[in-house]
Amino acid sequence: MKILQFGKFYPPSMGGTEQVMFETSEGVSRDGHTCDVLCSNKKASYIEDKFENYTVFRTGSYGIFLSTSITPQLIYKLWKLNSKYEIIHIHAPDPMAFLALFLVRPKAKIIVHWHLDIVRQHRTKKFFIPLQNWVLKFADKVIVTSKNYVQHSSDLKDVVSKVEILPLGTSNYSHLSDKKNVKDIHEQYKNKKIVLAIGRLVGYKGFKYLVESAKYLDDDFMILIAGTGYEKDNLEDIISSNKLQKKVKLLGHISEQEKYDYLQASYLFCLPSITKAEAFGVAIIEAMSFSKPIVSTNMFDSGISWVNKDGVTGIQVDTGSSKQLADAFRKIASDKSLYESMSKNSFRRYEKLFSDKKMIQSTIEIYKSVLR
Repeated sequence: MKILQFGKFYPPSMGGTEQVMFETSEGVSRDGHTCDVLCSNKKASYIEDKFENYTVFRTGSYGIFLSTSITPQLIYKLWKLNSKYEIIHIHAPDPMAFLALFLVRPKAKIIVHWHLDIVRQHRTKKFFIPLQNWVLKFADKVIVTSKNYVQHSSDLKDVVSKVEILPLGTSNYSHLSDKKNVKDIHEQYKNKKIVLAIGRLVGYKGFKYLVESAKYLDDDFMILIAGTGYEKDNLEDIISSNKLQKKVKLLGHISEQEKYDYLQASYLFCLPSITKAEAFGVAIIEAMSFSKPIVSTNMFDSGISWVNKDGVTGIQVDTGSSKQLADAFRKIASDKSLYESMSKNSFRRYEKLFSDKKMIQSTIEIYKSVLR
């Protein structure tokens, strides 16, 4: 099969969607199929990156506006490339990719991978809705990451018959953690239970409430938050004004190797997101692959409430509740058998539902069914 994945960015630009695109390209290519990528560069220049089994076409961008990379070259490049592929696999939302699809109208089979509804740009979304509806109608299949999400998405209500549920998956990189680095982290935070969070420092991630949870914790906990974003100054103000410097640290940007080391060194993992802009939580399943108990928020309209099974792989708390976050950390830490049970269950659930192999196998089956 010949597949073109189509999305906003691709690694080394990292994020949940980019991680899924990477795992898909790597896995599908390893299975003997062509799985190239068309995306935007973060600079104004056009680049073709040759990976071992596939090519990434990065079109020049004039910057980001309303979370959209402005890259008119993407339209031309899709027009030039589309006839070479049997399937075009679009990762949404991406208004620029949707516009390119509308203008080019490829004859290939179209799969829309619906990662999340547009939530934050709700005021401008009304201008985008006609194009979005056209693409969903034009698509042969719509992939959604969880049943929870499709049941509560008003954007997908008219295309439910096209929907295929495909949980996200990620590789298990726990073996890549460096023992010396992990030991150094433990030495740096000696006798501390590390609560780790990873993600962009933006409002919907709810990191404000994670920082404030430190007010209810003893000194034997240390909250580490890795990532960059516009909320950094606000979070630093909360840490400073509440004198939480000995309980909370913002790590800033960390490399992939550092991520593996911090995940291995952590006691548990927290995802305190507060809106359905957090549609699934790839960071959760990465932590599960490292056998970490999860503390996350309970959002009925998001997939994270399904990914982290309350009382089994971790604990779910109400959104925006710093006190409940702290209570959950303490509950897990105070019961050794509960901690061990959640650790084992976390890894088992990852292996059963969220491994890269599981996602790739299911993705290839969807491709074959669309072509049939």
